[in-house]
Amino acid sequence: MILQPPGIVDIAGLVKGASHGEGLGNQFLSHIRQVDAVAHVVRCFEDENVVHVDGRLDPVSDVQVIQTELILSDLEQVERKIERLQRQIKGDRVLAVELEIFERLRDHLDDGLLASKMGLSKDEKELINELSLLSLKPYLYIANISEDGLNNPEIREQQLQELADEEGVEVIPICAQVESELSEMDEDESKLFMEELGIDSSGLDRLTHSGYRMLEQITYFTAGKQEVRAWEIRKGSTAPEAAGKIHTDFEKGFIRAEVFHFDDIDQLGSESSVKDAGRWRLEGRDYVVQDGDIMHFRFNV
Repeated sequence: MILQPPGIVDIAGLVKGASHGEGLGNQFLSHIRQVDAVAHVVRCFEDENVVHVDGRLDPVSDVQVIQTELILSDLEQVERKIERLQRQIKGDRVLAVELEIFERLRDHLDDGLLASKMGLSKDEKELINELSLLSLKPYLYIANISEDGLNNPEIREQQLQELADEEGVEVIPICAQVESELSEMDEDESKLFMEELGIDSSGLDRLTHSGYRMLEQITYFTAGKQEVRAWEIRKGSTAPEAAGKIHTDFEKGFIRAEVFHFDDIDQLGSESSVKDAGRWRLEGRDYVVQDGDIMHFRFNV
């Protein structure tokens, strides 16, 4: 599964040898290169009626297979880049510096390590971004669990959690059967069902929030007479950058933004009440948009 604003795209799992074309590996790997983050769906439930491709259930081994294939694919990309630089260098000092960085990256990958664990500087990351390395992308794990595992983590999920803790990434436990049932219920029914199961939110909701955090995404709103819309932007975006999400002319001709927060109108009930309470304000070009802001842009082109 791959994460990319504004949504999630599901792809088939990778098998050993995918980086060299086993199954449809190369095709899937090329798809992953276009996304912003990766969610590894890892089987953690026991079921004799569901066959495992390797004939045994071992989530840590499954993860290692996938990571190895991503690293091998990246290594091939980096080696080709090094070959091109070696042909072009001809005493160019800038290219010599680039070559040294890619050679260090090659050695790191050759040791079986993810590019994300190399400790690259911001400038180095910008340099190698042209390759869209698979093992440089942020990632998390989705533990595919049984219904019994929702409140009592089973041994396979615990093993995956231990690996995730070592890597400093998140695990989202999801029971596919429960999620399927929740998707067919209305809001009241789903609340009662989750209470019976002893959970306070669906796995899909948890995945959405985790994906937003991982991709450093926030949401702001625009509200008019015809519609209310939510807009996804990167955390730390300024008001003009947020305006540009709607239309480039909004960013080019940005004057200022009328801003208040969703919590304000949720608490006070109306925009006029928000203004009366002094929570409505005008912000300029340097304003950093906050998650949940409601904005109206003034611009002139």
